[in-house]
Amino acid sequence: MTTQAEQTSVQTAIVAEAPVERAFQVFTEDFDRIKPRDHNLLEVDIAESVFEPRAGGRVYDRGVDGSECQWARVIAYEPPERIVFTWDISPQWQLETDLSKASEVELRFIPEGDRRTRVELEHRHLDRHGSGWEGLREGVGGEQGWPLYLGRFAERVA
Repeated sequence: MTTQAEQTSVQTAIVAEAPVERAFQVFTEDFDRIKPRDHNLLEVDIAESVFEPRAGGRVYDRGVDGSECQWARVIAYEPPERIVFTWDISPQWQLETDLSKASEVELRFIPEGDRRTRVELEHRHLDRHGSGWEGLREGVGGEQGWPLYLGRFAERVA
């Protein structure tokens, strides 16, 4: 009898029409224009989404009233090749207060010639979130999840 391990990660990729340095820069510096405003854990509308470009940085939304919602922590920042950040959002789509239950998102920026970059995204360790993590996997892997973010990213970088 064989059993198949549950898929605890989501992978997706896109090819951007830009050199690797520009692709990396657009993802980190224009994150505000990549993240949809309706992906919001605040009680007010989002004024901006911020990606602090450094290991130890935060990823957060600032509300129109000045309130903040930090939903990720940058754990690796290696321009122009790689970014890793935590996913501090629970399967109930609320902030995860137990950071041992956070999953990780890694983006790799791989040159495909001088003017094209393949961006590979892996959201891994989803099972760390505990009960209900499979629904989180479906959400981040679905068309309104990481594929949407990478599509918006490709539009920005073009």
